[in-house]
Amino acid sequence: MKFITLLSITFWGLLALSVPLAGFQRTTIVNLATLPKWQVQQDQKVSLNDVRQWGVQPDIDLEYGVTKAEVRTYAQGNQTIQALLEKAQDPSSAYGLLTFYQDESMKPVKGMRLAVIGPTQALMARGTFFVRVMRPAKMSEEDLRSALIEIAGASPSADSMALLPPSLPMEGIVPCSEKYILGPIALHQAIPSLPAGLVGFRQGAEVQSAEYQANGRRLALIFISYPTYSIARERYAGLEQGLNINQKTGAGTIFGKLLKSYVLLVQGTQSKDVAENLMGRLTVQQVVSWDQPPPGKPVTVQMFHLIVGNIMLVLLLVGLAFLTGILLFVCRIVAGRLFPQSDWARGYEGSIIRLNLKRY
Repeated sequence: MKFITLLSITFWGLLALSVPLAGFQRTTIVNLATLPKWQVQQDQKVSLNDVRQWGVQPDIDLEYGVTKAEVRTYAQGNQTIQALLEKAQDPSSAYGLLTFYQDESMKPVKGMRLAVIGPTQALMARGTFFVRVMRPAKMSEEDLRSALIEIAGASPSADSMALLPPSLPMEGIVPCSEKYILGPIALHQAIPSLPAGLVGFRQGAEVQSAEYQANGRRLALIFISYPTYSIARERYAGLEQGLNINQKTGAGTIFGKLLKSYVLLVQGTQSKDVAENLMGRLTVQQVVSWDQPPPGKPVTVQMFHLIVGNIMLVLLLVGLAFLTGILLFVCRIVAGRLFPQSDWARGYEGSIIRLNLKRY
């Protein structure tokens, strides 16, 4: 009886203590419902003339090698975002479009590469695509950033980044002032003081520029690359004469120098030392870049295609030689019947000249 009483008291005591202890437990709620992601709702192919309201300049985009464009509508719940995708010829051209259309009203997106946000739209370069995303009026910058990451990713692929031109010095650079120019139309708008005829785009010139703050003044660094040193030397001589390089001529003085297959120019300063300091920040290194392999095809598959192609070429040449032999044989028979007195009918023995020389 005492044992039962003691067991009953212990049970009710533990039950009484469990009530206050339950109040100190931390409640964990697991949300099993995931938020919906941005999905493509509509996809429409357009021409460059149809999307001028996006800020597109068709002549510029064609100069960068844009081949096609399409407008995509993304949806997440009740929200929608429109994006314009332009396919360029290579990643460097898509990057060039990004730099041409960005301006100082925009700023780089935190945590993303090759992406800027402006008051009305965001710009991105992803591989061979240049992307414009219209910014909804009531969408915050953080929400827009999240949408951009879901739509295009936080960064381009490593392979496409490797194909971009070298970066200009970042110290003192004005954000979103970089330009990468591949043609005279873009050059005339981006750097009107630099005549396109002196640059030589037909000889493979590529122009990079950026604005810098130095000693309270704004300077422009222009970097022109050429395929070979001989072309660069020839073009620098023309630039030196046409722009009066390294000659103090007032506010429009341009300092410059030739370095390997590159031409460096600085505008906006009267001090040669300041110009030399800015040009000295740029480290020039020539590298050899391999052609990018076709996407999705391993090297072994490419080698197999090459071997099969060579075998087919050899078989084609053998077949052509065999067919030519048959045609010659048939032509000789036909000529023999039509022209029995010809060399083809009598053979070549009758046409041989014999010199019956006797030895004395």
